[in-house]
Parts: sequence; C-alpha cells; structure tokens
Amino acid sequence: MGPLASRPTDVAALQPPYERHPALVRALKVLRGGGLVAFPTETFYGLAADIRQEAALRSLYAAKGRDPGEPLLILVDGAAAVDQLALRVDPLARRLMHVFWPGGLTLVFEAGPSVSRLLTAGTGKIGIRWSSHAVAAALPAGLGCPVTGTSANRSGSPPCVDAREVEAQLGGRVDLILDGGRTAGLAPSTVLDVSGDRPRILRRGVIPEDVLMQVIGAGCAS
Repeated sequence: MGPLASRPTDVAALQPPYERHPALVRALKVLRGGGLVAFPTETFYGLAADIRQEAALRSLYAAKGRDPGEPLLILVDGAAAVDQLALRVDPLARRLMHVFWPGGLTLVFEAGPSVSRLLTAGTGKIGIRWSSHAVAAALPAGLGCPVTGTSANRSGSPPCVDAREVEAQLGGRVDLILDGGRTAGLAPSTVLDVSGDRPRILRRGVIPEDVLMQVIGAGCAS
C-alpha cells in the first residue's frame, strides 16, 4: 500500500443534527490540517480535501491511486460560490442550478484563475456540485471553502455505499471516515458540461437525461 498505509484511519459515527455533531467538528479540524475525510452523500461516499491546500490534493490522488490527469469535482455550500470559481456562468447554467441544486447534478465550467491545476488536471475546467446531503453541504460550509467531492474508493474499484466499504478500500490512506450509515448508491451524480456553446452530458447519473432536457431544451449534446 505504500507510505500512506501507516496513516491511522479513524471512523466516527454521526447523526443529525450534523452541523453541530462532534464528529463533524473533528472532520473540519482534519481538513484544516491538510487531511482527508470520507463522508456520505446522497449517492455514494465522497472523499474531501481542502481545495486551498495543494499538498492535501496530492495526498488525495495518492490515496485513491488516481491518475493526475483526471480532474477532481468539488462541492460547494451554495450556488453563489460558483461565481468565485467559474470564469463564466451563463443564464442556462444559472437556471440548471436553480432547478437541480442542491442535488445530484455536477456542472462543469471553464475554471477561473483561482482554481488549482490539481483540480482541473490541466483541462481548464472544473466540476462543481451543491449536494443535497446535509453532511456533504456542511463540510464546505463549516470550512469556509469548497471541498473535493470525488468518490471515496480506489480508482478502478466500485464506489462505496457505507463506511465499512470505505475502510476496506482506503483504510490507512485517509485520516477520518464519517459514518453516516448506508447511502442510496443507485447512481453517481450526473455530469453536464456547460462551458461551451451547447451543454454536453459527460456522465449519465442520478438525474435522467429526459429530466435535464425539460430544462435545457433541444440544445444538449450527449
């Protein structure tokens, strides 16, 4: 497993109200210290790092065994954060955020100058989502900045629906697993690129294409 295997992994159970739970307070401390936290979302478990800390982002790539040429999506705590991260937010993107956020839609924008290349992997684009899961929303809210929202699993392995599965794949590689019980795990977030003239579905997921089309109209390329 390499040098990261010696890192102890703590598993902390948490229950609502999440925002005031001691385990969430511990998670925020870990993130501020440059550590990695696995957490539940409305789909699968995600893996959070503070996006301002490049050493933490490198640790995340190493923990997952992820190709550094693959970008990382991020989670925000509200649509207003997008204006600080995206170079351009057009009216269609704002309409999609209004309809589907918080929820299972990741929107891909042209990244603004403040976004780390470790997040964009040199693509110049950044995937952003506001999750409807209270824990996934509370982490960026409590930290005061977005966190990564990539799946909490080894690259190439199945995504995880509970803390036990996360520990089996990433134990010794992350600092804290927030055990919020079993997630739905039916499908990942739908990923829609809105950086160009026509929106384009990059990954089919929890929000069906026909539902997206009701908002987008006929201009979507899939």
